[in-house]
Amino acid sequence: MNYRECEDFIQNRMRMSHVYQPVMLMTLLKLGGKASATAIAKAILDHDESQIEYYEKIVGNMVGRVLRNHGLVKKEGSNYLLCLDEGLDETKIAHLVELCQKKLTEYEAKRGEQIWQHRKLSSGYISGTLRFELLKRAQFHCELCGISADIRALEVDHIVPRNLVERTT
Repeated sequence: MNYRECEDFIQNRMRMSHVYQPVMLMTLLKLGGKASATAIAKAILDHDESQIEYYEKIVGNMVGRVLRNHGLVKKEGSNYLLCLDEGLDETKIAHLVELCQKKLTEYEAKRGEQIWQHRKLSSGYISGTLRFELLKRAQFHCELCGISADIRALEVDHIVPRNLVERTT
């Protein structure tokens, strides 16, 4: 495919049911035409407001609360501040970051894949065609709360949640 054909595809033939196609193409273009699936997935994640909202809730409800209770951070508006009564030079910062990384590495080594198992249980591939047909049937609105796909990215799920369906693979 040449430049003009690619340009024509993007402008005239690309059909959008989600952000995936343009994000993948932008990632490939920005990285010289070659990118790993992980790099593309991270680029898609950067565009996924629902994941940002999910982790903002974790920060406020779990992580931030625990660290506030221990006196390590405080919250001012939507910002968190480190509560250390002394200034930190680059050496001290690097050492504390190294200690955090060590804790993280030890935790990951101890728990392994189990850390993210709750996400893998509910994961499953829904084809773009099926997703589009389901959203079209719902008139591009959430069937639970009624919000429009123009306002928020909508999820597609089964009546029986995928994490309750017996796995055959």
